[in-house]
Amino acid sequence: MAMLEVKDLEVCYGVIRAVKGVSFSVEKGEVIALIGANGAGKTTILHTITGLLPAKSGSITFEGKELTKTPAHKIVSMGIAHVPEGRRVFQQLSVLENLRLGAYTRKDKAEIRSSLERVYARFPRLEERKNQIAGTLSGGEQQMLAMGRALMSNPRIILMDEPSMGLSPLLVSEIFDIIRVISEGGTTVLLVEQNAKKALSIANRAYVLETGSITLSGKASDLMHDPSVQKAYLGE
Repeated sequence: MAMLEVKDLEVCYGVIRAVKGVSFSVEKGEVIALIGANGAGKTTILHTITGLLPAKSGSITFEGKELTKTPAHKIVSMGIAHVPEGRRVFQQLSVLENLRLGAYTRKDKAEIRSSLERVYARFPRLEERKNQIAGTLSGGEQQMLAMGRALMSNPRIILMDEPSMGLSPLLVSEIFDIIRVISEGGTTVLLVEQNAKKALSIANRAYVLETGSITLSGKASDLMHDPSVQKAYLGE
């Protein structure tokens, strides 16, 4: 059984069908990439998985449990973390306060402390700036904070929405290195990313979305060499 299974998912905004019968699966330990142009429905799918948007029809199961009728706050405590598009850190709070909020579903203080130490080991810059107000951090640091905050819930799967958006090429490489490390540490990753080249370079498998439907899927290394993917998304 797949860790996360999305079947025949339909999502609408009013009369607009944003997601049209999408099906895909994520196995434990994989990095799965959803790639596609702006407005293809990638973010909508993540929002529906985490309960921020209702599904019109279809099913989403995580470790065998149906998510489409589960409230968003319960989905977090099941082991699903979401790093939203545009980072969405709490601008007025300190770095440390943001990280602590990531652990709000957890009760064991000692385990929360050890998670915090792990986040600081992975993101030394966050420890250096732990008392700094999050809104004053650079874009790259805010992205690290959003990822660190998600890891504080000790997730089994982490959903990342456009982690490279608005970052310099150097920082994009750093963020993707961190995603690789998170995956190697045993956390499953579902990645939505417009930077198809970077996404395919670290994913095991990928799905190509066009206007709400999956048009291609396969091993990431195969898609990297697929002429239609190269032409549409890799600028080759």
